[in-house]
Amino acid sequence: MIRRAAALALALGLPLAATASPKLLGFEQLRGWAEDDHAAALETFLETCRDLRDRDWKALCALARETDDARGFFELFFLPVLFEDGRDALFTGYYEPELRGSEVPDGRYVAPVYRVPDDLPAEGPWLTRQEIDEGGALSGRGLEIAYVDPVELFFLQIQGSGRVRLPGGKVIRLGYGAANRQPYSSIGQELVARGVYEPHQVSARVIRSWVRRNPDDGRKLLWTNRSYVFFREVNEVPPERGPLGAMNRSITPLRTVAIDPAYVPLGAPVWIETEGEDGFRRLMVAQDTGSAIKGAQRADIFFGTGRMAGKRAGRTRDTGRLVMLLPIQRAWDMLPQTLADPA
Repeated sequence: MIRRAAALALALGLPLAATASPKLLGFEQLRGWAEDDHAAALETFLETCRDLRDRDWKALCALARETDDARGFFELFFLPVLFEDGRDALFTGYYEPELRGSEVPDGRYVAPVYRVPDDLPAEGPWLTRQEIDEGGALSGRGLEIAYVDPVELFFLQIQGSGRVRLPGGKVIRLGYGAANRQPYSSIGQELVARGVYEPHQVSARVIRSWVRRNPDDGRKLLWTNRSYVFFREVNEVPPERGPLGAMNRSITPLRTVAIDPAYVPLGAPVWIETEGEDGFRRLMVAQDTGSAIKGAQRADIFFGTGRMAGKRAGRTRDTGRLVMLLPIQRAWDMLPQTLADPA
Protein backbone atom coordinates (compact mmCIF):
# COMPACT_ATOMS: atom_id res chain seq x y z
CA MET A 1 0.00 0.00 0.00
CA ILE A 2 2.84 2.42 0.84
CA ARG A 3 4.51 1.63 -2.48
CA ARG A 4 1.28 2.38 -4.35
CA ALA A 5 0.83 5.68 -2.48
CA ALA A 6 4.38 6.69 -3.36
CA ALA A 7 3.71 5.95 -7.04
CA LEU A 8 0.61 8.14 -6.92
CA ALA A 9 2.55 10.96 -5.31
CA LEU A 10 5.12 10.82 -8.08
CA ALA A 11 2.42 10.74 -10.75
CA LEU A 12 0.88 13.88 -9.29
CA GLY A 13 4.20 15.64 -8.96
CA LEU A 14 3.85 15.71 -5.16
CA PRO A 15 6.48 14.93 -2.51
CA LEU A 16 6.66 11.32 -1.33
CA ALA A 17 5.19 12.44 1.99
CA ALA A 18 1.83 12.71 0.23
CA THR A 19 0.58 9.19 0.92
CA ALA A 20 -3.12 10.03 1.20
CA SER A 21 -5.78 8.01 -0.58
CA PRO A 22 -7.00 9.70 -3.81
CA LYS A 23 -10.52 9.65 -5.23
CA LEU A 24 -11.68 11.12 -8.54
CA LEU A 25 -14.88 13.16 -8.42
CA GLY A 26 -17.15 14.83 -10.96
CA PHE A 27 -17.84 18.56 -10.97
CA GLU A 28 -21.49 17.77 -10.27
CA GLN A 29 -20.34 16.36 -6.90
CA LEU A 30 -18.95 19.72 -5.81
CA ARG A 31 -21.71 21.37 -3.79
CA GLY A 32 -22.34 24.90 -5.04
CA TRP A 33 -20.00 24.61 -8.03
CA ALA A 34 -22.44 26.05 -10.58
CA GLU A 35 -23.18 29.11 -8.43
CA ASP A 36 -19.57 30.22 -7.86
CA ASP A 37 -17.81 33.15 -9.57
CA HIS A 38 -15.38 31.13 -11.69
CA ALA A 39 -14.03 34.27 -13.39
CA ALA A 40 -12.80 35.57 -10.02
CA ALA A 41 -11.10 32.22 -9.37
CA LEU A 42 -9.49 32.30 -12.81
CA GLU A 43 -8.10 35.79 -12.17
CA THR A 44 -6.50 34.52 -8.97
CA PHE A 45 -5.13 31.44 -10.75
CA LEU A 46 -3.49 33.72 -13.32
CA GLU A 47 -1.69 35.61 -10.56
CA THR A 48 0.63 32.65 -9.89
CA CYS A 49 0.27 30.13 -12.74
CA ARG A 50 2.98 31.95 -14.71
CA ASP A 51 5.46 30.74 -12.09
CA LEU A 52 4.59 27.05 -12.47
CA ARG A 53 7.35 25.19 -14.29
CA ASP A 54 5.88 21.81 -15.23
CA ARG A 55 4.89 21.54 -18.87
CA ASP A 56 1.22 20.75 -18.31
CA TRP A 57 0.74 23.63 -15.90
CA LYS A 58 2.50 26.07 -18.25
CA ALA A 59 0.24 25.00 -21.12
CA LEU A 60 -2.87 25.48 -18.98
CA CYS A 61 -1.67 28.91 -17.86
CA ALA A 62 -1.32 29.99 -21.50
CA LEU A 63 -4.84 28.76 -22.24
CA ALA A 64 -6.20 30.50 -19.14
CA ARG A 65 -4.92 33.86 -20.39
CA GLU A 66 -6.95 33.50 -23.58
CA THR A 67 -10.23 32.00 -22.37
CA ASP A 68 -13.46 33.96 -22.02
CA ASP A 69 -15.27 31.04 -20.34
CA ALA A 70 -13.79 30.54 -16.87
CA ARG A 71 -16.12 27.76 -15.77
CA GLY A 72 -15.66 25.92 -19.07
CA PHE A 73 -11.88 26.24 -18.74
CA PHE A 74 -11.81 24.49 -15.35
CA GLU A 75 -14.30 21.81 -16.37
CA LEU A 76 -12.54 21.04 -19.66
CA PHE A 77 -8.92 20.87 -18.52
CA PHE A 78 -9.12 19.70 -14.88
CA LEU A 79 -10.54 16.85 -12.85
CA PRO A 80 -11.49 17.11 -9.15
CA VAL A 81 -9.38 14.87 -6.89
CA LEU A 82 -10.17 14.27 -3.22
CA PHE A 83 -7.23 13.30 -1.01
CA GLU A 84 -7.88 11.97 2.49
CA ASP A 85 -5.21 10.89 4.96
CA GLY A 86 -7.34 9.71 7.88
CA ARG A 87 -7.17 12.98 9.77
CA ASP A 88 -10.24 15.14 10.37
CA ALA A 89 -10.74 18.07 8.02
CA LEU A 90 -10.11 21.49 9.55
CA PHE A 91 -10.55 24.89 7.91
CA THR A 92 -9.40 28.04 9.67
CA GLY A 93 -8.86 31.63 8.55
CA TYR A 94 -6.01 34.10 8.45
CA TYR A 95 -5.62 37.75 7.52
CA GLU A 96 -3.14 40.60 7.18
CA PRO A 97 -3.20 42.56 10.44
CA GLU A 98 -2.51 46.27 10.67
CA LEU A 99 -0.68 47.17 13.88
CA ARG A 100 0.31 50.41 15.53
CA GLY A 101 4.02 50.69 16.20
CA SER A 102 7.14 52.81 16.39
CA GLU A 103 10.61 52.88 14.89
CA VAL A 104 12.06 53.04 18.42
CA PRO A 105 10.85 51.50 21.70
CA ASP A 106 8.02 53.74 22.85
CA GLY A 107 5.52 53.06 25.66
CA ARG A 108 3.63 49.85 24.84
CA TYR A 109 5.59 49.37 21.60
CA VAL A 110 8.58 47.53 23.04
CA ALA A 111 8.67 44.22 21.14
CA PRO A 112 11.03 44.27 18.15
CA VAL A 113 9.95 42.95 14.77
CA TYR A 114 13.13 41.24 13.60
CA ARG A 115 14.37 40.79 10.06
CA VAL A 116 16.08 37.51 9.16
CA PRO A 117 19.42 37.11 10.98
CA ASP A 118 22.33 36.46 8.63
CA ASP A 119 23.52 33.57 10.82
CA LEU A 120 20.21 31.69 10.77
CA PRO A 121 21.26 28.13 9.84
CA ALA A 122 19.86 26.57 6.68
CA GLU A 123 18.68 23.46 8.50
CA GLY A 124 17.63 22.35 11.95
CA PRO A 125 15.94 24.16 14.86
CA TRP A 126 17.46 27.40 16.11
CA LEU A 127 16.84 29.68 19.10
CA THR A 128 13.48 29.28 20.82
CA ARG A 129 10.93 32.04 21.33
CA GLN A 130 11.92 32.29 25.00
CA GLU A 131 15.63 32.55 24.19
CA ILE A 132 14.94 35.37 21.73
CA ASP A 133 12.43 37.16 23.95
CA GLU A 134 13.73 36.69 27.50
CA GLY A 135 17.36 36.09 26.70
CA GLY A 136 17.73 38.93 24.22
CA ALA A 137 19.75 36.73 21.91
CA LEU A 138 19.21 39.06 18.93
CA SER A 139 19.24 42.46 20.62
CA GLY A 140 21.85 45.00 19.62
CA ARG A 141 22.45 43.52 16.17
CA GLY A 142 20.51 46.08 14.13
CA LEU A 143 17.85 43.58 13.07
CA GLU A 144 14.90 45.63 14.30
CA ILE A 145 12.44 46.75 11.61
CA ALA A 146 9.97 48.33 14.06
CA TYR A 147 8.62 47.96 17.58
CA VAL A 148 5.07 46.83 18.37
CA ASP A 149 2.96 45.56 21.25
CA PRO A 150 4.35 42.16 22.43
CA VAL A 151 0.98 40.40 22.21
CA GLU A 152 0.29 41.79 18.76
CA LEU A 153 3.74 40.66 17.62
CA PHE A 154 2.85 37.10 18.60
CA PHE A 155 -0.31 37.16 16.49
CA LEU A 156 1.51 38.91 13.64
CA GLN A 157 3.90 35.95 13.55
CA ILE A 158 0.99 33.52 13.38
CA GLN A 159 -0.45 35.38 10.39
CA GLY A 160 2.95 35.64 8.68
CA SER A 161 2.46 39.12 7.20
CA GLY A 162 1.08 42.50 8.19
CA ARG A 163 1.37 46.26 8.21
CA VAL A 164 2.78 48.51 10.92
CA ARG A 165 1.42 52.07 11.04
CA LEU A 166 3.94 54.47 12.58
CA PRO A 167 3.35 57.90 14.17
CA GLY A 168 2.93 60.40 11.36
CA GLY A 169 1.15 57.96 9.09
CA LYS A 170 4.03 56.02 7.54
CA VAL A 171 3.21 52.35 6.97
CA ILE A 172 5.74 49.51 6.89
CA ARG A 173 4.52 46.41 5.10
CA LEU A 174 5.92 43.11 6.37
CA GLY A 175 6.21 39.76 4.66
CA TYR A 176 7.32 36.39 5.93
CA GLY A 177 11.10 36.12 5.91
CA ALA A 178 12.03 32.88 7.68
CA ALA A 179 11.41 30.93 10.88
CA ASN A 180 13.52 29.35 13.60
CA ARG A 181 12.17 25.87 12.63
CA GLN A 182 11.14 25.14 16.21
CA PRO A 183 7.82 23.25 16.55
CA TYR A 184 4.61 25.27 16.41
CA SER A 185 2.09 24.70 19.20
CA SER A 186 -1.26 26.33 19.83
CA ILE A 187 -1.48 28.51 22.94
CA GLY A 188 -5.25 28.22 22.70
CA GLN A 189 -4.96 24.47 23.13
CA GLU A 190 -2.53 25.06 25.98
CA LEU A 191 -5.13 27.19 27.80
CA VAL A 192 -7.68 24.41 27.29
CA ALA A 193 -5.23 21.81 28.58
CA ARG A 194 -4.67 23.92 31.71
CA GLY A 195 -8.41 24.08 32.31
CA VAL A 196 -8.60 27.85 31.85
CA TYR A 197 -11.15 27.63 29.02
CA GLU A 198 -13.32 25.12 27.23
CA PRO A 199 -12.46 24.52 23.54
CA HIS A 200 -15.50 26.44 22.26
CA GLN A 201 -14.50 29.50 24.30
CA VAL A 202 -11.04 29.98 22.78
CA SER A 203 -10.51 32.70 20.18
CA ALA A 204 -7.80 35.22 19.33
CA ARG A 205 -9.74 37.91 21.23
CA VAL A 206 -10.05 35.71 24.33
CA ILE A 207 -6.34 34.80 24.25
CA ARG A 208 -5.30 38.45 23.87
CA SER A 209 -7.48 39.43 26.82
CA TRP A 210 -6.13 36.65 29.07
CA VAL A 211 -2.49 37.44 28.29
CA ARG A 212 -3.01 41.14 29.00
CA ARG A 213 -4.80 40.42 32.30
CA ASN A 214 -2.05 38.02 33.35
CA PRO A 215 1.16 39.65 32.07
CA ASP A 216 3.70 37.35 33.77
CA ASP A 217 1.85 34.10 33.14
CA GLY A 218 0.82 35.41 29.73
CA ARG A 219 4.41 35.94 28.67
CA LYS A 220 5.26 32.40 29.75
CA LEU A 221 2.21 31.12 27.88
CA LEU A 222 3.50 32.66 24.66
CA TRP A 223 6.82 30.89 25.23
CA THR A 224 5.09 27.50 25.04
CA ASN A 225 4.93 28.11 21.29
CA ARG A 226 8.63 27.77 20.54
CA SER A 227 8.18 28.78 16.88
CA TYR A 228 9.38 32.28 15.95
CA VAL A 229 8.95 34.13 12.64
CA PHE A 230 11.28 36.72 11.10
CA PHE A 231 10.07 39.30 8.59
CA ARG A 232 11.18 41.32 5.61
CA GLU A 233 9.94 44.66 4.33
CA VAL A 234 7.82 44.44 1.17
CA ASN A 235 6.87 48.06 0.65
CA GLU A 236 7.15 47.63 -3.12
CA VAL A 237 3.73 45.92 -3.04
CA PRO A 238 1.00 48.56 -3.69
CA PRO A 239 -1.34 49.17 -0.73
CA GLU A 240 -4.38 47.96 -2.66
CA ARG A 241 -2.74 44.61 -3.37
CA GLY A 242 -2.72 41.65 -0.99
CA PRO A 243 0.39 40.55 0.92
CA LEU A 244 2.90 38.19 -0.63
CA GLY A 245 2.22 34.49 -0.18
CA ALA A 246 4.49 31.46 -0.37
CA MET A 247 4.78 31.90 -4.16
CA ASN A 248 6.06 35.49 -3.67
CA ARG A 249 2.96 36.92 -5.38
CA SER A 250 0.13 38.95 -3.90
CA ILE A 251 -2.65 36.81 -2.49
CA THR A 252 -6.36 37.46 -2.94
CA PRO A 253 -9.00 37.76 -0.19
CA LEU A 254 -11.46 34.85 -0.20
CA ARG A 255 -9.75 33.26 -3.21
CA THR A 256 -6.34 32.33 -1.76
CA VAL A 257 -5.97 29.35 0.55
CA ALA A 258 -2.94 28.14 2.50
CA ILE A 259 -2.37 24.38 2.24
CA ASP A 260 0.12 21.65 3.07
CA PRO A 261 2.35 21.40 -0.03
CA ALA A 262 3.10 17.78 0.85
CA TYR A 263 -0.40 17.04 -0.45
CA VAL A 264 -1.51 19.97 -2.62
CA PRO A 265 0.74 21.54 -5.29
CA LEU A 266 1.27 25.27 -4.82
CA GLY A 267 -0.58 27.11 -7.57
CA ALA A 268 -3.28 24.45 -8.01
CA PRO A 269 -6.98 25.38 -7.97
CA VAL A 270 -8.81 23.88 -5.00
CA TRP A 271 -12.51 23.62 -4.27
CA ILE A 272 -13.37 24.40 -0.64
CA GLU A 273 -16.56 23.31 1.09
CA THR A 274 -16.96 24.15 4.75
CA GLU A 275 -19.72 23.11 7.10
CA GLY A 276 -19.56 26.20 9.27
CA GLU A 277 -22.18 28.86 9.88
CA ASP A 278 -21.46 30.62 6.57
CA GLY A 279 -21.48 27.46 4.44
CA PHE A 280 -18.38 28.39 2.42
CA ARG A 281 -18.46 27.04 -1.18
CA ARG A 282 -15.76 28.49 -3.39
CA LEU A 283 -13.06 27.77 -5.97
CA MET A 284 -9.76 29.02 -4.58
CA VAL A 285 -6.06 28.73 -5.40
CA ALA A 286 -3.37 27.15 -3.23
CA GLN A 287 -0.96 30.10 -3.04
CA ASP A 288 0.27 29.97 0.53
CA THR A 289 1.47 27.69 3.32
CA GLY A 290 1.78 27.87 7.10
CA SER A 291 3.60 26.07 9.89
CA ALA A 292 0.30 24.95 11.44
CA ILE A 293 -1.18 23.75 8.13
CA LYS A 294 -0.46 20.02 8.05
CA GLY A 295 -2.52 17.31 6.37
CA ALA A 296 -4.45 16.55 3.22
CA GLN A 297 -7.66 18.14 4.52
CA ARG A 298 -6.15 21.09 6.41
CA ALA A 299 -6.42 24.60 4.97
CA ASP A 300 -6.33 28.26 5.98
CA ILE A 301 -8.59 30.73 4.13
CA PHE A 302 -7.23 34.26 3.54
CA PHE A 303 -9.86 36.84 4.50
CA GLY A 304 -8.07 40.10 3.67
CA THR A 305 -6.53 43.03 5.55
CA GLY A 306 -7.53 44.81 8.73
CA ARG A 307 -9.79 44.44 11.74
CA MET A 308 -12.95 43.15 10.07
CA ALA A 309 -11.03 40.52 8.12
CA GLY A 310 -9.38 39.53 11.38
CA LYS A 311 -12.73 39.07 13.11
CA ARG A 312 -14.01 36.80 10.38
CA ALA A 313 -10.77 34.83 10.24
CA GLY A 314 -10.74 34.47 14.03
CA ARG A 315 -14.15 32.84 14.21
CA THR A 316 -13.49 30.39 11.36
CA ARG A 317 -12.87 26.86 12.57
CA ASP A 318 -14.93 24.51 10.44
CA THR A 319 -15.10 21.00 9.08
CA GLY A 320 -15.69 20.29 5.39
CA ARG A 321 -13.58 19.07 2.52
CA LEU A 322 -10.86 20.27 0.16
CA VAL A 323 -10.87 18.97 -3.41
CA MET A 324 -7.90 19.61 -5.71
CA LEU A 325 -8.37 20.41 -9.38
CA LEU A 326 -5.52 18.69 -11.21
CA PRO A 327 -4.64 18.80 -14.92
CA ILE A 328 -6.74 16.10 -16.50
CA GLN A 329 -3.87 13.86 -17.55
CA ARG A 330 -2.37 13.90 -14.05
CA ALA A 331 -5.71 12.93 -12.61
CA TRP A 332 -6.22 10.10 -15.12
CA ASP A 333 -2.72 8.77 -14.39
CA MET A 334 -3.91 7.65 -10.97
CA LEU A 335 -7.06 5.90 -12.24
CA PRO A 336 -5.61 2.37 -12.75
CA GLN A 337 -4.28 2.29 -9.18
CA THR A 338 -7.61 3.54 -7.81
CA LEU A 339 -9.59 0.93 -9.73
CA ALA A 340 -7.21 -1.81 -8.64
CA ASP A 341 -8.08 -1.11 -5.01
CA PRO A 342 -11.73 0.00 -4.74
CA ALA A 343 -11.46 0.36 -0.99
